[in-house]
Amino acid sequence: MNNLADKLFSNISKLVAISVLLLVAWIFTTLVQNSMESIKALGFDFILGNKWAPNIEKFGALPAIYGSVISTFIAMMLAVPVAIGVAIFLSELAPAKLKTPVGVSIELLAAIPSVVYGMWGLFYFVPIVRDIFGGVGISMLTAGMVLSIMILPFMAAVTRDAMNTTPDILKESAYALGGTKWDVIKDIVIPYAKAGIIGSFILALGRAIGETMAVTFVMGNVHKISFDLTKAATSIPVTLANEFNEADSGIYYSSLFELSLLLLVVSFTIISIAKFYFLRRKRIA
Repeated sequence: MNNLADKLFSNISKLVAISVLLLVAWIFTTLVQNSMESIKALGFDFILGNKWAPNIEKFGALPAIYGSVISTFIAMMLAVPVAIGVAIFLSELAPAKLKTPVGVSIELLAAIPSVVYGMWGLFYFVPIVRDIFGGVGISMLTAGMVLSIMILPFMAAVTRDAMNTTPDILKESAYALGGTKWDVIKDIVIPYAKAGIIGSFILALGRAIGETMAVTFVMGNVHKISFDLTKAATSIPVTLANEFNEADSGIYYSSLFELSLLLLVVSFTIISIAKFYFLRRKRIA
C-alpha cells in the first residue's frame, strides 16, 4: 500500500512539474504565432530600430528594451543593499520586541498592489525627484526608485528567512573563538545563506523587469533613448499597457505581441545569466 502511494505521489509530482514546462511552452508558442506578421515584415529592424511611429507603421523596440533594462538596474542597485541590511537587522540584531512588528511591516509592503505604488509615486515621489534632480520628475530614475521600493520587501523577507536557517551552533562556535557580531554575520551567516540570498535577488529581478502599472504612472511613454535618467522614457510593459487597446492594424497588433515576446526573452535571459553566474560563483567558492 505504501509503495502504491509513493508511486502515485511521484507521478503526480512529475505531472505538475511537466505541466509548468508545458505552460511556458504554450505561452511562448502563442506569442510567436501572434508575432509572425511583425517578424516577417520588420525582421531585426524591429529589435534594433529606435523609431516607434504607429501612424506610419514604423516599429522599433530598442527604446522600450533600453528603458526596461535601465529602470530594473536602478531598482536593483538601490534595493539590494537596503534589503540585505533589513534582513541582517531582523535576523541578527533586532531586539525580540521589534522583530515581529518590523517583519510584519515588510510583509505588508509586499501585499500593497502595484497600482497603489504607482499613484503614490506620481503624486508624492515625482515632485521630490523633480526638485532634487531636475527634469519633470516622470523619468527612468523615478521608475527605478519606485520599483526598488516595490521589490525591497520580497528580497528582505526571503533573505531574512535564508539567514534564519543558519544553525545556532555555527554562530555560537564563532563567538566562542572570539568573533564579533560583524565577524559572525560576514563569515558565517551570509556565506551559509548565500543560495537563499541569490534566490531573493533573482525573484526580485523578475518582478522588477516585468512590472507594469507602477512604472506606467511614473515613467512616461516616450520612445526615445536618453542617457539622462531624469528624462521620460518607456519600457516594454509600459508600451504594452498604454498601446495595446489602440492597435488598429495587423502590423501594429503583431508588433505589440513581438514586444511581449521580447519581454519574455529578455526576462528569461537576464534571470538565467544571473542564476547560472551566481550559482557558479557559489560552487567555486
